[in-house]
Amino acid sequence: MSVNKKLSQFSATAISGNDITSSCLYVSALSIFYAGQYAFITLILVSAVLFLFRKIYGEAVGALPLNGGAYNILLNTTSKTNASVAACLTILSYMATAVISASEGMHYLSTIIPWLPVITATLVLLTLFLILSILGITESAKVASLIFVFHLTSLAILIISVFWYLTANGTSIFFENFSLPVEGSITSALFFGFSAAMLGISGFESSANFVEEQRPGVFPKTLRNMWIAVTVINPLIAILAIAVIPLAQVGENKESLLSFLGNQTAGTWLSWLISLDAFLVLSGAVLTSFVGVGGLMKRMSLDRILPQLLLKESKTGSAPRILIVFFILCVSILLITEGELEELAGVYTISFLAVMAYFAVGNILLKIKRSRLPRPEYASPITVVLGLVGVTVALYGNIRIHPDYLVVFLQYFVPSVILIYALMNRNTLLEYLLTILKSIFDEMRKVSLLSHIKIKAVLNRLHAQEFVFFSKADDISILNKVMIYVQENEITGKIKIVTILQEGNFVSESFLSDLEVLDRMYPSIKIDFITRVGTFSPEMIDQLSKEWNIPKNFMFISVPGNRFPYKISELGGVRLIM
Repeated sequence: MSVNKKLSQFSATAISGNDITSSCLYVSALSIFYAGQYAFITLILVSAVLFLFRKIYGEAVGALPLNGGAYNILLNTTSKTNASVAACLTILSYMATAVISASEGMHYLSTIIPWLPVITATLVLLTLFLILSILGITESAKVASLIFVFHLTSLAILIISVFWYLTANGTSIFFENFSLPVEGSITSALFFGFSAAMLGISGFESSANFVEEQRPGVFPKTLRNMWIAVTVINPLIAILAIAVIPLAQVGENKESLLSFLGNQTAGTWLSWLISLDAFLVLSGAVLTSFVGVGGLMKRMSLDRILPQLLLKESKTGSAPRILIVFFILCVSILLITEGELEELAGVYTISFLAVMAYFAVGNILLKIKRSRLPRPEYASPITVVLGLVGVTVALYGNIRIHPDYLVVFLQYFVPSVILIYALMNRNTLLEYLLTILKSIFDEMRKVSLLSHIKIKAVLNRLHAQEFVFFSKADDISILNKVMIYVQENEITGKIKIVTILQEGNFVSESFLSDLEVLDRMYPSIKIDFITRVGTFSPEMIDQLSKEWNIPKNFMFISVPGNRFPYKISELGGVRLIM
């Protein structure tokens, strides 16, 4: 995607913002349900945690500005296995978000169109956004932007109508609500209210999953814009609801609190406007899921965790096969649950909060293992620790509120991890299958031979993929660590160790001698040492990638120092492994 076609600040904010700002439709009611009249305090606490994560995300994604979010950070700081767990959580979060948002959007629309068949309409909505996502991110951004503007306008009308209502009718309900006793202690009310209110920042991680589609410098601005929206809208809506609606009625109308608030302050027309807005912005959250998962799964396919056949792109630059797979998963969940989506809320809650925690952990690993890597901003260790503590407290609180959610989450998470683990270790599994076939079809020579040939061909294709490590040819211990990493995380039979030399320079004999020893230490991987005269640069990487037909995400470097003249994003996806 060329720079002029990449997303502007407003477009990128709209795509992620539809998800995070749609939270006001339910998070105010949730926080009031658990924290009562102190709900606005819990939402301010959530905003404080989100402020910490602005720095955490800004540093991590700024240092490694590639699609994939937490998966990308962990991939470049730890093993593929750990990164894949984060990826599973993110995909599950997007699946739950897409299905719940589509279904809830249709429930809101059914308040305007009572005869609407919700499940059928949900399927139609998912199909519509599948088609829109296949058309490309620029088309998706246009729709997302229109929805975002309508949503903010609707909320502004609602807020103005509440203030007008309070001017005419006074604030007696507000003081009556604040005079009511809190069930249990204020501390427990704030704890459970905060835990429930943390769902109000779901969608904050989305921007990191399509950062490559954004113009330079846009990503940190999307984080700032989302933080401002959440900080202003969610506490304000909560305190206005408490000023107009008796607390007892909040629980009775928690599924459509804002629509009820509009009806109380301005009548049916505003209730319908908010219902229409809810339908549209929840639909926008579905679109965010398609865009976010597209960037993540494409990156996983490039890294050979998911099958390469998913990478085929359309003329618009989208990956239709990835989007279709995600669509099928969403539809299957909708049909299995028959539209009763309470159990998916557990998957959504735990997955989202776990992804946030993984991001904080990834930031810590980035500081420890990639300290020399340049970054546009820096989150202090105390900021990261406090952010991690905040998310962990919310995760624990949600499990306390709904212990059954953990069981439901594991029912989805465990099979997902097993599938991803199988795909990552398909080399070993195919070897086992080959051995089994030899024994089973010992007397069926022809069948055995054909099976043997086909599986052997697949194995050969897997091992034929070459990898590249750019070395300074000065430290053999680093190359040993590279070989250990490749042996443990990649499927290959050959690696090129490449050194770029200035005119007149040469590689020492001692290094070449050590390299021969290293080659004998790893007999399953052939080391091919290559020197090139020139300067290490994005142009050199691009040239070698084309010459050898090796994708850039199969090329590795160690962490560059502060004097390194290029940003990591300029290297086209080259990975950091040392």
